[in-house]
Amino acid sequence: MKSLLTLSALGVVTALHGYSDKNSTYFNPIIPGFHPDPSCIFVPEWEDTFFCAVSSFIAFPGMPVFASKDLQNWRLISHVHNRPEQALTFGNISRNSAGWYAPTLRFHEGTFYVINVDVDAQAPSSGIFTTTNPYQDSAWSDLMPIPVGGYDPDLFFDPDGTVYIQYAATISNDPFTTEIDQVTVDLSTGNTSEPHFLSNGTGVQPPEGPHMYYKDGYYWLLLAEGGTALDHQVTMSRSKSPTGPWELDPGNPVLTAINSSSLFQTVGHADLFHDAAGNWWACALSTRSGPEYVHWPMNREAVLTPVSWPGDDWPVFDPVDGLMPGPLPRVNPFVAGRGQFVGSNDYYKFAPRTSLPEHFTFWRFPKRENYVVSPPGHPYRLQLTPSNANLTGFEDFSPLDGQTFVGRRQEHTLFSYRVAMEFSPSNAGEEAGVTVFLRQERNAELGLISMDDKYALRFRATGPDAPETVVREVPQWWAHRGIQFEIKAFNFTHYSLSAGPKGKRHLETVALVDNSLFSTSFTGVFVGVYATTNGNGEGGTKAYFSDWRYKGIAQAIGIDEYHYEGYGHH
Repeated sequence: MKSLLTLSALGVVTALHGYSDKNSTYFNPIIPGFHPDPSCIFVPEWEDTFFCAVSSFIAFPGMPVFASKDLQNWRLISHVHNRPEQALTFGNISRNSAGWYAPTLRFHEGTFYVINVDVDAQAPSSGIFTTTNPYQDSAWSDLMPIPVGGYDPDLFFDPDGTVYIQYAATISNDPFTTEIDQVTVDLSTGNTSEPHFLSNGTGVQPPEGPHMYYKDGYYWLLLAEGGTALDHQVTMSRSKSPTGPWELDPGNPVLTAINSSSLFQTVGHADLFHDAAGNWWACALSTRSGPEYVHWPMNREAVLTPVSWPGDDWPVFDPVDGLMPGPLPRVNPFVAGRGQFVGSNDYYKFAPRTSLPEHFTFWRFPKRENYVVSPPGHPYRLQLTPSNANLTGFEDFSPLDGQTFVGRRQEHTLFSYRVAMEFSPSNAGEEAGVTVFLRQERNAELGLISMDDKYALRFRATGPDAPETVVREVPQWWAHRGIQFEIKAFNFTHYSLSAGPKGKRHLETVALVDNSLFSTSFTGVFVGVYATTNGNGEGGTKAYFSDWRYKGIAQAIGIDEYHYEGYGHH
């Protein structure tokens, strides 16, 4: 195992010289954890700030937006979908890998636009959100419905005033066979033209994730091809017309990790932007899985790579790696907003007159009354009211029933998450505790449960080849004193889940979980807390959580290579 202990200092020194020093360095991923499909822009009108929006699927609030001054320090500044009434049909989605797929973020004449499709949602499920202040949740508009016939929509403002939408359209009802179609749109009404075929890229199925740009007399079309696994790739074509025909880049795919031995695999779904000095960059997604593609619980993360794009020639993308050189802007960690910087640690006391932090996340719409900070008689506690459904749900589970769960994304390869709980269940089946949560079909939890008038710690996991359930009876005074939980990613492949009475220095490990259980699908791991009656109705005994701590320990930046310092320079 290699540790890199001084490289971020090098980044400070070189970045202070401005944009021109090619020896300045940064670490990937720039936005670690479950932050796929990044769409990034540079907005000089907002004090030379970079903005990125990412996918969120059915996590809520949805579509996080991040801001940075230097491409290294990224701060969560808002969520595009932050109020149920903005897009109500989101709450009815049952499939855990549906929801808000890849957003496209654009800025035009003083307004920020995010276009997206809420996959599996009832109509209206596609359209545009707008804001003139991306730093405020409340400033994001309701969804303006626009009929998009597929997914991964892109918004392009042509210099002649026409507005185009490009998207991936399925062919013959086969979700794995697509083409890129295009419409024009009137943003004052949401009306669109009839769709027409635009491109199928290089012919590698499925073409998706289109982004269009205009530069040096050419229209450029960037696509994702090859699916989201190890064959994921980025391709480029160009035309003198926004409707084609298209000339393929002879260097396609322009960005990929196919057949590489890098830790960073599945590189694809890119977006292009430039900085104030005219340097071009690509943001993309990647999994830190290595070519074995077995252990990647954080799933698809946002990475950054320099792009050389001289004149009207074809762009050249640098391969993605964990430690990258590039002409970085001057280091500037001063970014507005209330959210925390990515890669930061948590220490929350749930003090009176405070609210949950901006990066805390629910699964679908939460029942807000089930989450109370510092309720009467329980200061410095987060009160959870149990839901009828547990984290997995039941056969008759309705998405609108809700699940009492709140968590934060795992953002480090190695980390420790600790929280204390006070919970004295009085009815059989009542349970509360901590969880490693990917989605309803794949999760692991360790909680205190009432069983036959006794208290027990129960570890339970859901998913293929999940470890066996563990039940250990504990004395009732544990509940009265309080229980300390810890989830720890102590190596690249496993989590430990531990517990003990509050105040005990050393906790007992109850279970080890291979993180390959969570290395699948589109979403990434959350760690957090839950409360449930396990099917015995809503309500019941409330659970109280305190001293929430998440500490990042290390980031994998190569095969058996770790970075042990905090991300960025904030």
